[in-house]
Parts: sequence; C-alpha cells; structure tokens
Amino acid sequence: MQSRMQNPAVVLSDAMQPIQQIFKAVHSGGVDEQTLELVHLRVSQINGCSACVDAGAKTARKAGVSDERLATVAAWREAPYFTDEERAALELAEAATRLADRPDAVSDEVWDTAATYFDEKQLAAIVLMIGVTNLFNRLNATTRQIAGAWG
Repeated sequence: MQSRMQNPAVVLSDAMQPIQQIFKAVHSGGVDEQTLELVHLRVSQINGCSACVDAGAKTARKAGVSDERLATVAAWREAPYFTDEERAALELAEAATRLADRPDAVSDEVWDTAATYFDEKQLAAIVLMIGVTNLFNRLNATTRQIAGAWG
C-alpha cells in the first residue's frame, strides 16, 4: 500500500498546531495517561486506522500499558485486565465513535457510568481525546497513511 498524500494536517501546516494544542489540553485534564492511550487505541481499532493503531500501541506501551492489555483492548468487556474506570472510558469511546449505530448514540447509561468515575474536567479530556482520535483516523484512513511511517 502507498499513501495517497501526506497527512492533510501536515500539508496545511496551520492545522497541526491547534490539533497539538488539543492533545496538550487533553493531557492536562487529570485522566490517567494509560486510560487516554487505551481510549485512543480502541477508537483507532474501531475506525480501522492502521497508522493510528500502530502509533497508539507504541504510545500506550511507552505509557506503561502491558502487552496483555494491548492485546485485549479490542475485547475489553471479556478481558480481566481493565479497571472499572477504564471500562467506562472505553464504553464511552465506543459509543461516541459509533454514532450512527443506534438512535441514542451515547446513552444516558453510558454517560452516567463514565460520570461516576470521572469529573467534568476529566470527561472533557476523554471526549476531546475521542474526537481528536476520530479526526486523525479519518485523515489517515482517507489518505492511506502507512503504519509505522511516522516513526
């Protein structure tokens, strides 16, 4: 496979800095870094973005996520390796990524479960991580970015 072009946020250089600022804000929201990385990885898996799955697994590993957790994040409901907080964040990530799968994409039940573990600032960080990951997934999948090409 060959990429169609560079990532659009690289081509239009004015786009990358604001995106990076959002990532910076996300990481200042008080959510455990491993949780954020698991959210990023799961969203990227759902969207089939090989570049983001590859980069996300590497970043998660650097954040201390174990190989067992990396290998089973796609099956987090059945795997014993995740905390209740992480499960709530992953459920929110799945719902917010699969908006068209059901009429009430992010149900009150999903939101309320996440809100029992995370305060408003933390929820903001998780929702922004989900949104930015979905943005990058769409940019990378559309332009066929190659897994591992970004180092």
